[in-house]
Amino acid sequence: MKLYAPSTIRDIKDKYGFKLSKSLGQNFLTDKNIIDKIIDETEITDEDIVIEIGPGIGVLTAEACERAKKVVAVEIDKNLIPILKDTLSEYSNVEVINQDVLKTDLNEIIDKSGCKGAKIIGNLPYYITTPIIMALLEGGVHVDSITIMMQKEVADRIKSGPGTKAYGALSVAVQYYCTVNNVATVPKEVFFPAPKVDSAVLRLDLREEKPVELIDEKMFFRCVKAGFGQRRKTLSNSLLGIGDVTKEEVKLCLEETGIEEKRRAETLSLDEFAAISNWFSKRVR
Repeated sequence: MKLYAPSTIRDIKDKYGFKLSKSLGQNFLTDKNIIDKIIDETEITDEDIVIEIGPGIGVLTAEACERAKKVVAVEIDKNLIPILKDTLSEYSNVEVINQDVLKTDLNEIIDKSGCKGAKIIGNLPYYITTPIIMALLEGGVHVDSITIMMQKEVADRIKSGPGTKAYGALSVAVQYYCTVNNVATVPKEVFFPAPKVDSAVLRLDLREEKPVELIDEKMFFRCVKAGFGQRRKTLSNSLLGIGDVTKEEVKLCLEETGIEEKRRAETLSLDEFAAISNWFSKRVR
């Protein structure tokens, strides 16, 4: 059964009386070439556990089952659970969990699996892409990589570097935790039903070592948040958003780190954000 075929999706909808949920961002991928590319680029081995976020009717799940030692599919929509049990019935290495991934202890699942490697895949609803990515990264999930489909605009933000319009706090945060690899651009026409915008797939490889040395990681993200919180303002003004700092301290920080105070946050590299945060970490609680 070709789960990715629109006719199959229609048949499943009719069989189970399933209605697609706009609120959950349910759009099912129908292009086998892109499905294969996602699975190939994830580099799944027979020693891996794969956790899939939002399996839908099991299109990616089935392909992951062909390669992984174990697959755990986390699906929030209870109406999809009986469908997944049907479409994945031939696989003995899959477990379907009806839960919100943001309320699921993924590390417990991974650690109990006994697998040597762990990878996350998923086609994330547009409205919750960033919260899920940041929850995974900030929560210290024990995985090698996260390969996910998202709105192309969000992917562009994640990939962007200093000096570009798309570069922002999300770019800095993801690039701090991961190296970012482009997998594919996915046109809206290959989904059922078709969304309003194109998508993209990125593979985020978790770094073994962070790209910058920080005295205080929380201060680093305070500086990033402050800088981009008022991105039209120069650093001499936007960094006041760190809190508990004076204009004189900001001026001194920029002087001693060799960063021009008229610059804006969108021009700063990770190294420059690190220099600023380390300066404040020695002076601000």
